[in-house]
Amino acid sequence: MAVLKTKKNTASVTKFINAIEDKQRRADARKIMVMMRAATGKRAAMWGTSIVGFGSYRYRYASGREGNWMLVGFSSRKQNLAVYIMSGFSQFDTLLKKLGKHKTGRSCLYINRLEDIDAKVLQELIRCSVDYIRKKYSTGPAK
Repeated sequence: MAVLKTKKNTASVTKFINAIEDKQRRADARKIMVMMRAATGKRAAMWGTSIVGFGSYRYRYASGREGNWMLVGFSSRKQNLAVYIMSGFSQFDTLLKKLGKHKTGRSCLYINRLEDIDAKVLQELIRCSVDYIRKKYSTGPAK
């Protein structure tokens, strides 16, 4: 079974954020951090070398694969900000329609800038996803 390479570590979130070259993307990252901390009640931590994550949960799939992963997180990519919505998006069609300019992958929400979307809708999406993961994996608010 493959070993998960992206793990929570002690690297500096502040250094990662400060190293974002684009001034607007750096400011957007800080705003997203505030949203994620509010949704999880947890401080930011680096996951691997390029993901800022909040909280964690233990998952186990029917295949037997298991591990720890962040409740929610984001990364500043060259082209955009990737927001990791671990619940996926199937139950959030209504919110996504109100969000604004974005793209999605399986659990990734790609946005260019916060000004392109409705930040209140993003905050609600983050909160709903965190609540869903906590309920599904019984992590409760304290984990």
